[in-house]
Amino acid sequence: MKYMRRHSSLEEDEFADPMSGVANLFDTAVVFISALLLALMTLFDTQDLFKKDSRFTLIREDGQQEMTIIQKEGKRIKAVKMSREEASGRGVRLGVAYRLEDGTMIYVPEK
Repeated sequence: MKYMRRHSSLEEDEFADPMSGVANLFDTAVVFISALLLALMTLFDTQDLFKKDSRFTLIREDGQQEMTIIQKEGKRIKAVKMSREEASGRGVRLGVAYRLEDGTMIYVPEK
């Protein structure tokens, strides 16, 4: 009889703590977020973001005529927001660019 009482008190202790299941939910959420980040990195091919000698430029446009230019050179990352008015200016025509059927581009300079 003594052992039966002890066993029943262990079961009561398990159910007495309502936060015992939260640790499992937190672990599951961390694993899910890590897998999601890994999937997004491979989908958008952003492994170069973590290489210390890589260089790339990323241009992002929103629907309200504002662009964000993100440049990475080595360890330095720079983000610049600009509108169409800021990017416009005066210049000289340098040539014409053509896109061929296979997707390649050809630049023909002005003479």
